[in-house]
Amino acid sequence: NNTLSAVTTLPAAIATGKVLQVVTATKTDTFSTSSTSYTDVTGLSVSITPSSASNKIFVMAHAAIDHGDSRAMMIQLVRGSTALHIGTAASNRPGATFFTYADEANDNTVHYTGAFQFLDTPSTTSATTYKLQARISSSNAGHINRTNSDTDNSNNARAASGITVM
Repeated sequence: NNTLSAVTTLPAAIATGKVLQVVTATKTDTFSTSSTSYTDVTGLSVSITPSSASNKIFVMAHAAIDHGDSRAMMIQLVRGSTALHIGTAASNRPGATFFTYADEANDNTVHYTGAFQFLDTPSTTSATTYKLQARISSSNAGHINRTNSDTDNSNNARAASGITVM
């Protein structure tokens, strides 16, 4: 029998095919940006340390977004400083992990929820940070976890967003 203090590596029977760590962050407050360049979404960042360079990291995230009419809000997944799971940009059409676009006049009280899953192989045993970044297509603000108008009434709910890595 091995005591806990005597175990320095995982037994071969459980060394593969198992979830070794789960790290999650839930954002319940709001975030706004008027930046047309990607900027970190505060509160949607997690750090995980792979036990082996061959470990795979499964990322799940969702974000509640609103930004008003005639503009788009784009979200990208980033590991460290590397954007992941990004669509191929073409001409003036930027790449993103996911995006929302509103083309209706006075679209100020509609939440859009984007969600994704992604399997990454970071090839490291160092602490690795995964985070969401956001940008807006014009200088008008985009928001996470609130409506564009954010009027104080029961039609303007506040939402939660999150990121989980395993």
